[in-house]
Amino acid sequence: MTAGAAAFLPDPDAGRIYFASRTVRTTDVTATARLRLDGIARYLQEAAEDDVLDAGWDEARDWLLRSCALTLRGYPALGDRVRLRTFCSALGPRWAERTTTLAGDHGDLIQARAVWVAVARQTGAPAPLGAAFHRVYAASAQGRKVSARLVHSCPDASLQGRPWPLRASDFDPAGHVNNTIAWAAAEDALSGLAWPPGLAEIEYHQPILPGCEPRLVTSRSPAQLEVWLMAETGLLASARLAPAVTSG
Repeated sequence: MTAGAAAFLPDPDAGRIYFASRTVRTTDVTATARLRLDGIARYLQEAAEDDVLDAGWDEARDWLLRSCALTLRGYPALGDRVRLRTFCSALGPRWAERTTTLAGDHGDLIQARAVWVAVARQTGAPAPLGAAFHRVYAASAQGRKVSARLVHSCPDASLQGRPWPLRASDFDPAGHVNNTIAWAAAEDALSGLAWPPGLAEIEYHQPILPGCEPRLVTSRSPAQLEVWLMAETGLLASARLAPAVTSG
Protein backbone atom coordinates (compact mmCIF):
# COMPACT_ATOMS: atom_id res chain seq x y z
CA MET A 1 0.00 0.00 0.00
CA THR A 2 1.73 3.15 -1.20
CA ALA A 3 0.08 6.49 -0.67
CA GLY A 4 0.13 8.76 -3.67
CA ALA A 5 0.36 5.83 -6.11
CA ALA A 6 -3.31 5.94 -7.09
CA ALA A 7 -4.18 8.54 -9.72
CA PHE A 8 -7.63 10.10 -9.79
CA LEU A 9 -10.02 8.47 -12.23
CA PRO A 10 -11.22 11.11 -14.73
CA ASP A 11 -14.89 11.91 -15.16
CA PRO A 12 -16.54 9.87 -17.92
CA ASP A 13 -17.06 11.36 -21.38
CA ALA A 14 -20.61 10.00 -21.44
CA GLY A 15 -23.21 8.87 -18.93
CA ARG A 16 -24.63 10.25 -15.72
CA ILE A 17 -22.64 12.43 -13.30
CA TYR A 18 -24.37 13.82 -10.22
CA PHE A 19 -23.21 17.08 -8.62
CA ALA A 20 -23.64 18.17 -5.01
CA SER A 21 -22.01 20.46 -2.47
CA ARG A 22 -21.47 20.62 1.26
CA THR A 23 -20.12 23.15 3.74
CA VAL A 24 -17.72 21.68 6.30
CA ARG A 25 -19.26 22.15 9.75
CA THR A 26 -17.98 21.75 13.29
CA THR A 27 -19.69 18.36 13.64
CA ASP A 28 -17.41 16.82 10.98
CA VAL A 29 -13.92 18.12 11.82
CA THR A 30 -11.07 17.23 14.14
CA ALA A 31 -9.73 19.48 16.91
CA THR A 32 -7.38 20.95 14.28
CA ALA A 33 -10.37 21.72 11.97
CA ARG A 34 -9.52 19.01 9.39
CA LEU A 35 -12.48 17.21 7.83
CA ARG A 36 -12.58 13.77 9.49
CA LEU A 37 -12.69 10.48 7.61
CA ASP A 38 -16.16 9.68 8.96
CA GLY A 39 -17.27 13.13 7.80
CA ILE A 40 -15.99 12.32 4.31
CA ALA A 41 -17.85 9.01 4.44
CA ARG A 42 -21.04 10.80 5.39
CA TYR A 43 -20.70 13.17 2.42
CA LEU A 44 -20.15 10.17 0.12
CA GLN A 45 -23.21 8.32 1.39
CA GLU A 46 -25.44 11.37 1.17
CA ALA A 47 -24.32 12.11 -2.40
CA ALA A 48 -24.98 8.48 -3.40
CA GLU A 49 -28.46 8.52 -1.88
CA ASP A 50 -29.28 11.88 -3.47
CA ASP A 51 -28.08 10.65 -6.85
CA VAL A 52 -30.34 7.59 -6.75
CA LEU A 53 -33.32 9.72 -5.77
CA ASP A 54 -32.57 12.30 -8.46
CA ALA A 55 -32.18 9.58 -11.11
CA GLY A 56 -35.62 8.17 -10.31
CA TRP A 57 -34.25 4.63 -9.95
CA ASP A 58 -36.86 2.99 -7.72
CA GLU A 59 -36.20 -0.75 -7.86
CA ALA A 60 -36.80 -2.68 -4.60
CA ARG A 61 -33.11 -2.71 -3.75
CA ASP A 62 -31.02 -1.44 -0.89
CA TRP A 63 -27.27 -0.90 -0.95
CA LEU A 64 -24.63 -2.22 1.46
CA LEU A 65 -21.11 -0.84 1.33
CA ARG A 66 -18.52 -3.56 0.71
CA SER A 67 -15.32 -1.51 0.51
CA CYS A 68 -14.07 2.02 -0.06
CA ALA A 69 -10.65 3.40 -1.04
CA LEU A 70 -9.77 7.06 -0.58
CA THR A 71 -6.95 8.92 -2.30
CA LEU A 72 -6.33 12.20 -0.47
CA ARG A 73 -4.31 15.05 -1.93
CA GLY A 74 -5.50 17.44 0.76
CA TYR A 75 -8.27 17.97 3.30
CA PRO A 76 -11.11 20.47 3.41
CA ALA A 77 -11.21 22.49 6.62
CA LEU A 78 -13.88 24.02 8.80
CA GLY A 79 -15.99 26.48 6.82
CA ASP A 80 -14.81 25.30 3.39
CA ARG A 81 -17.35 24.73 0.64
CA VAL A 82 -16.85 21.30 -0.93
CA ARG A 83 -18.12 20.34 -4.38
CA LEU A 84 -18.81 16.66 -5.11
CA ARG A 85 -19.05 14.80 -8.43
CA THR A 86 -20.21 11.18 -8.35
CA PHE A 87 -20.79 8.55 -11.02
CA CYS A 88 -20.96 4.79 -11.53
CA SER A 89 -17.44 3.77 -12.56
CA ALA A 90 -17.60 -0.04 -12.82
CA LEU A 91 -20.10 -2.89 -12.69
CA GLY A 92 -20.41 -6.43 -11.34
CA PRO A 93 -23.30 -8.92 -11.39
CA ARG A 94 -24.76 -7.78 -8.05
CA TRP A 95 -22.63 -4.80 -7.15
CA ALA A 96 -21.30 -1.58 -8.63
CA GLU A 97 -18.45 0.83 -8.03
CA ARG A 98 -19.18 4.49 -7.38
CA THR A 99 -16.44 7.08 -7.80
CA THR A 100 -16.87 10.39 -5.99
CA THR A 101 -14.49 13.35 -6.18
CA LEU A 102 -14.42 16.13 -3.60
CA ALA A 103 -13.09 19.47 -4.84
CA GLY A 104 -12.22 22.71 -3.06
CA ASP A 105 -11.54 26.20 -4.34
CA HIS A 106 -8.18 25.16 -5.79
CA GLY A 107 -9.09 21.87 -7.42
CA ASP A 108 -9.75 18.22 -6.65
CA LEU A 109 -8.73 17.09 -3.16
CA ILE A 110 -10.15 13.63 -2.49
CA GLN A 111 -11.40 10.77 -4.61
CA ALA A 112 -13.31 7.78 -3.27
CA ARG A 113 -13.94 4.52 -5.11
CA ALA A 114 -16.57 2.52 -3.25
CA VAL A 115 -18.09 -0.88 -4.04
CA TRP A 116 -21.77 -1.18 -3.09
CA VAL A 117 -23.70 -4.46 -3.15
CA ALA A 118 -27.34 -4.42 -4.22
CA VAL A 119 -29.58 -6.43 -1.89
CA ALA A 120 -33.25 -7.33 -2.23
CA ARG A 121 -35.28 -5.22 0.16
CA GLN A 122 -37.50 -8.09 1.31
CA THR A 123 -34.80 -10.74 1.88
CA GLY A 124 -31.54 -8.84 2.29
CA ALA A 125 -29.87 -11.21 -0.18
CA PRO A 126 -27.57 -9.92 -2.96
CA ALA A 127 -29.65 -9.20 -6.05
CA PRO A 128 -28.90 -8.58 -9.75
CA LEU A 129 -28.59 -4.91 -10.66
CA GLY A 130 -31.32 -5.23 -13.27
CA ALA A 131 -32.08 -3.57 -16.59
CA ALA A 132 -33.35 -0.32 -15.05
CA PHE A 133 -30.06 0.22 -13.21
CA HIS A 134 -28.06 -0.41 -16.38
CA ARG A 135 -30.17 2.06 -18.34
CA VAL A 136 -29.38 4.82 -15.83
CA TYR A 137 -25.80 4.02 -14.80
CA ALA A 138 -24.04 1.67 -17.22
CA ALA A 139 -22.89 4.30 -19.72
CA SER A 140 -20.59 6.07 -17.25
CA ALA A 141 -18.94 2.75 -16.30
CA GLN A 142 -17.58 2.54 -19.86
CA GLY A 143 -17.39 -1.25 -19.76
CA ARG A 144 -15.22 -1.44 -16.63
CA LYS A 145 -15.77 -4.40 -14.30
CA VAL A 146 -15.16 -4.53 -10.55
CA SER A 147 -14.80 -7.35 -8.02
CA ALA A 148 -16.44 -7.40 -4.59
CA ARG A 149 -13.71 -9.63 -3.15
CA LEU A 150 -12.16 -8.51 0.16
CA VAL A 151 -8.40 -8.76 0.69
CA HIS A 152 -7.67 -7.62 4.25
CA SER A 153 -6.65 -10.34 6.71
CA CYS A 154 -7.31 -10.66 10.44
CA PRO A 155 -4.88 -9.14 12.94
CA ASP A 156 -2.16 -11.16 14.57
CA ALA A 157 -3.47 -13.03 17.60
CA SER A 158 -0.93 -11.26 19.83
CA LEU A 159 -2.72 -7.92 19.32
CA GLN A 160 -5.31 -7.67 22.09
CA GLY A 161 -7.04 -4.37 21.33
CA ARG A 162 -9.57 -2.60 23.53
CA PRO A 163 -13.37 -2.38 23.73
CA TRP A 164 -15.12 -0.19 21.17
CA PRO A 165 -18.55 0.43 22.75
CA LEU A 166 -21.49 0.99 20.43
CA ARG A 167 -24.16 3.67 20.89
CA ALA A 168 -27.81 3.61 19.92
CA SER A 169 -27.08 6.44 17.47
CA ASP A 170 -24.61 4.22 15.57
CA PHE A 171 -27.40 2.07 14.12
CA ASP A 172 -29.21 2.90 10.89
CA PRO A 173 -32.63 1.85 9.49
CA ALA A 174 -31.12 -1.38 8.14
CA GLY A 175 -30.64 -2.51 11.75
CA HIS A 176 -26.86 -2.52 11.76
CA VAL A 177 -24.06 -0.04 12.44
CA ASN A 178 -23.70 2.59 9.74
CA ASN A 179 -20.53 2.40 7.64
CA THR A 180 -19.33 5.79 8.90
CA ILE A 181 -18.71 4.31 12.37
CA ALA A 182 -15.82 2.15 11.14
CA TRP A 183 -14.22 5.30 9.72
CA ALA A 184 -14.69 6.91 13.15
CA ALA A 185 -12.73 4.00 14.63
CA ALA A 186 -9.94 4.66 12.12
CA GLU A 187 -9.92 8.33 13.14
CA ASP A 188 -9.60 7.27 16.77
CA ALA A 189 -6.60 5.10 15.88
CA LEU A 190 -5.00 8.03 14.04
CA SER A 191 -4.90 10.03 17.28
CA GLY A 192 -1.32 10.76 18.26
CA LEU A 193 0.13 10.14 14.80
CA ALA A 194 1.91 13.00 13.09
CA TRP A 195 0.37 12.38 9.67
CA PRO A 196 -3.11 12.44 8.19
CA PRO A 197 -3.50 9.68 5.59
CA GLY A 198 -2.84 10.20 1.91
CA LEU A 199 -4.41 6.83 1.19
CA ALA A 200 -7.08 5.04 3.20
CA GLU A 201 -9.01 1.88 2.43
CA ILE A 202 -11.72 0.15 4.41
CA GLU A 203 -13.52 -3.18 4.08
CA TYR A 204 -16.76 -4.36 5.68
CA HIS A 205 -16.66 -8.07 6.41
CA GLN A 206 -19.93 -8.63 8.29
CA PRO A 207 -22.72 -6.44 9.65
CA ILE A 208 -22.30 -5.06 13.17
CA LEU A 209 -25.62 -5.89 14.82
CA PRO A 210 -27.27 -4.94 18.13
CA GLY A 211 -25.70 -6.78 21.04
CA CYS A 212 -22.28 -6.94 19.36
CA GLU A 213 -19.30 -5.97 21.56
CA PRO A 214 -16.51 -4.98 19.15
CA ARG A 215 -12.84 -4.64 20.04
CA LEU A 216 -10.65 -2.05 18.34
CA VAL A 217 -7.31 -3.57 17.34
CA THR A 218 -4.49 -1.53 15.80
CA SER A 219 -1.01 -2.01 14.40
CA ARG A 220 1.23 0.98 13.70
CA SER A 221 4.41 1.43 11.72
CA PRO A 222 6.01 4.57 10.23
CA ALA A 223 4.53 3.75 6.83
CA GLN A 224 1.12 2.29 7.68
CA LEU A 225 -1.66 2.11 10.22
CA GLU A 226 -3.87 -0.97 10.30
CA VAL A 227 -7.18 -0.98 12.13
CA TRP A 228 -9.60 -3.83 12.81
CA LEU A 229 -12.97 -4.09 14.52
CA MET A 230 -13.24 -7.61 15.91
CA ALA A 231 -15.94 -9.59 17.73
CA GLU A 232 -16.57 -13.16 18.83
CA THR A 233 -18.03 -13.79 15.37
CA GLY A 234 -14.74 -12.74 13.75
CA LEU A 235 -13.62 -9.77 11.68
CA LEU A 236 -16.23 -7.02 11.36
CA ALA A 237 -14.37 -4.26 9.49
CA SER A 238 -10.78 -3.40 8.66
CA ALA A 239 -8.85 -0.36 7.45
CA ARG A 240 -5.39 0.43 6.14
CA LEU A 241 -4.06 3.97 6.15
CA ALA A 242 -0.77 5.40 4.90
CA PRO A 243 0.74 8.89 4.89
CA ALA A 244 0.97 10.93 1.72
CA VAL A 245 4.19 10.60 -0.30
CA THR A 246 5.89 13.96 -0.65
CA SER A 247 8.21 14.81 -3.51
CA GLY A 248 11.61 16.39 -3.06
